[in-house]
Amino acid sequence: MAAFGDARRGGRLFAWAWSALLLAILSFLVIYPVMMLLLGTLTDGNPVTDGYANMHVSLDNFFTVLSNPNVHEILGNSLIACFGGTVFAVLIGLTFAWIVVRTNTPWKGLIAATGMLPLFVPPLVAGVAWSILGSPKTGLINTFLAKTGLDWRINLYSMPGIVFVFGMYYAPYVYMFTASALRNMDPSLEEAAEISGAGPVRTLFTVTFPLILPAIISGMLLSFVVMLGIYGVPAVLGAPANISVLTTYIFSLTSWSPPRYSTAAAVAMILMVVTGILVYAQQKVLSGRSFTTVAGKAFRPRSLNLGPWRFLTLGLAMVYLFIVVVLPTLALVVAAFRKFLFIRDITSLFDTKQYSLLHFERLFSNPATINSIINTMEVGVITAVIGGVLSFAIGYTTVRSNAPGRRVIDLIATVPVAIPGLVIGVAYLWAWIGLPGGFYGTIWILALAFVARFLPDTIKALSTSLMQIHKELEEAAWICGRGTLSTIATIMLPLARPGVVAAMTLLFVLAIRELGSSLFLYSSGTMVMAVQLLGYYEGGNVSVTAAFSLVQMVILGVLIGITNRLSRGAAGGVGRAG
Repeated sequence: MAAFGDARRGGRLFAWAWSALLLAILSFLVIYPVMMLLLGTLTDGNPVTDGYANMHVSLDNFFTVLSNPNVHEILGNSLIACFGGTVFAVLIGLTFAWIVVRTNTPWKGLIAATGMLPLFVPPLVAGVAWSILGSPKTGLINTFLAKTGLDWRINLYSMPGIVFVFGMYYAPYVYMFTASALRNMDPSLEEAAEISGAGPVRTLFTVTFPLILPAIISGMLLSFVVMLGIYGVPAVLGAPANISVLTTYIFSLTSWSPPRYSTAAAVAMILMVVTGILVYAQQKVLSGRSFTTVAGKAFRPRSLNLGPWRFLTLGLAMVYLFIVVVLPTLALVVAAFRKFLFIRDITSLFDTKQYSLLHFERLFSNPATINSIINTMEVGVITAVIGGVLSFAIGYTTVRSNAPGRRVIDLIATVPVAIPGLVIGVAYLWAWIGLPGGFYGTIWILALAFVARFLPDTIKALSTSLMQIHKELEEAAWICGRGTLSTIATIMLPLARPGVVAAMTLLFVLAIRELGSSLFLYSSGTMVMAVQLLGYYEGGNVSVTAAFSLVQMVILGVLIGITNRLSRGAAGGVGRAG
């Protein structure tokens, strides 16, 4: 009995030590940078020139920002761009979800798969592609319109241009939420409405859409939150028209001479608070128990027979996919391979003599390009390994264990959901730029910022895999005398391997395309691809920018393909082992 009591006490001590270790790591990654960001908001000094010792706590800086008319205008621009983009995204995403799930439109599988591609396009690349297409003077679309004799022109260097690109590229977020809700909705509810005399259109707007309203609102809020933290699109399309949003304004504050770090911290805090409120609202919507549409009996989502109208819905889907996938890709290909972007007439567009690898040769002859690719791969690997291990540890602790403090661990790990990437960058800037030791400006600070930035995403993905493993498998291992670590190594990890592989590769992909955090943390020796791409664009090298955008898209495509292959291989291995 004494030995049993000692074992229990030893287990409790280990559990407390384990929870303390995770809390310490999360405090280092999340709490400390956020607190330093708050310190930056409430101080009046520069951590680089003045040091932390000479700073004074003051609310003046914060109140100055809040009373600044420019900040009011910039906040208004952000809300207008995100609200307009969200409305556009809801219209597109909801329409696509209805077409794919509830109609007999042909090629629905292709539409659904291709419609998700915009999620994997970095925002900066999307902005660059549409700047090539929609520039008021040299845009390919305006050039084509001019050559055909039409007087109509488009100008994407404007607020409508930002709204357009936002809506087109973030509609898949709305689609994911609403398509899932439509699949889970009992079709008998719609059938009852039709029996009562309601037509298909009236049923759609009075029964179907109201019943999935929580999913619509949740997708809308998520889209708004994501758009609010995007830097690439407004930086490319807003700068020529002098349209600033919160993200571009924060970066400009740190680019001034001298840099205004305290003001940037205050504006970043405003952005984080607005984002936090929206994330909280989304969580409240998701946690609601009303609008129940799934019953205990089995059912199959019905497909509305559109008759000949199904070709109209197919045409709408194809038009969207052409605009959001094919057209920007063609623009990047033309700009990257064409010797001169000036197009004399339509026939010269297809003249093969006008195309070469000149811009790719210029791109790869620059040592900075190669270094940025190497640095990006290095940061991606470090992020994937550290983030994957930490996410598994946190996921197992919060989902599968009774460790003390697990709810606090889960709460802290979820905090970065409400912090845009650019704000993470500002927070890490304040956390490390004024401290000795040379940590700022290294590969490691980029990797740790990425780990903190994407921790909630990977934990959520891994938690789903862990929850699918029945508790009795662990209990059987414990009965056989296995300890916790041995059970994790021999039971949990092999069974959760597909989820672990997918989560780590997701981290790798997200780290490669992340721009917001990188803007404040890179140095000349740690330049990454996203920042290098922005540098090429701001330097006026449109063709080289397009070439580098294609390189980045190819790398992302290869990584996504490897992810799918590894996930299937891991799942097959687990199945054979079972």
